[in-house]
Amino acid sequence: MTLYGLTTCDTCRKALSALEKAGHEVALQDVRRDGLTEAQVARFHAELGENLLNRRSTTWRGLSEEERSGDPVALILGAPTLMKRPVIEDGDRLHLGWTAEVREALGA
Repeated sequence: MTLYGLTTCDTCRKALSALEKAGHEVALQDVRRDGLTEAQVARFHAELGENLLNRRSTTWRGLSEEERSGDPVALILGAPTLMKRPVIEDGDRLHLGWTAEVREALGA
């Protein structure tokens, strides 16, 4: 299992801790430090849709209207903090966020 997020993100740390306590072996990929490939972001966007783009972030608020209308994959590649977190990859399944539904699906 891989958790894509930020080591400084409280939600990502809570998710990582809960998943490990539930017995999952979890690798954390810090999207700012380690980056993401275009293929990864394209897959995340294809499977998770527009919700992948965090429109509440400080980074989003700093973008111009022209930048906001750009390709979401390119936006996230340019500024990984625009990705809603965490994205959790469990085998071939992807989960977005740390909602009750995600916790239940992952047994955490």
